[in-house]
Amino acid sequence: MSSQAARSHMSIGEVLALLQGEFPDVTISKIRFLEGEGLIEPERSPSGYRKFTHLHVEQLRFILTEQRDHYLPLRVIKDRMAESFGRPRALQQPQETRLSRAELLEAAGIDEETLAELEDYGLLAPVARRYDEEALKVARTVGALARFGLHARHLRAVKAAAEREAGLVEQTVAPILKRRRPGAIGEADEVARELSALLLDLHASLVRTGVRSVLGR
Repeated sequence: MSSQAARSHMSIGEVLALLQGEFPDVTISKIRFLEGEGLIEPERSPSGYRKFTHLHVEQLRFILTEQRDHYLPLRVIKDRMAESFGRPRALQQPQETRLSRAELLEAAGIDEETLAELEDYGLLAPVARRYDEEALKVARTVGALARFGLHARHLRAVKAAAEREAGLVEQTVAPILKRRRPGAIGEADEVARELSALLLDLHASLVRTGVRSVLGR
């Protein structure tokens, strides 16, 4: 990469600095959330750092303006971005995961006894006898945890914590839904997604801090 090309890329902190004058409420977590929702696609360095361009800054400015001035939900902003910037690959609709019980067992690499235990402890449940992407993630994760001797019965505290965090999200979006104005459901969905992402970041940081304390580091 030439030195000129290298200078054309910015870190997420530099992008934040460019935007905060016009959008004081924007945060690094917000930018990451918008990336996770597929509205921007920064490149990654070999070490995993995000590399933003001036196009990404303009896209973020467009998104934040639409949210601030028009209260538009992200799905509407995505369509408007497609008209203005072209449709990113991430905005294509993914195929919905709908697995049978046998397909879930095979995809997650777990046995029937483990799946039954997951369902007994409420860690996952089929909908119309099919399992979605989140159920697959839970099954795979619990399968991996089993290598360390942790099984569904040991994860009740994790489930309880997740339910409490979901309750915080519900409390936050409830006033939005009560407004019953056009776009309220979309706005509530966006707020719920962003708040969920922030709570996940916080949860991960607290777990890492707790682990360091256990290890005396």
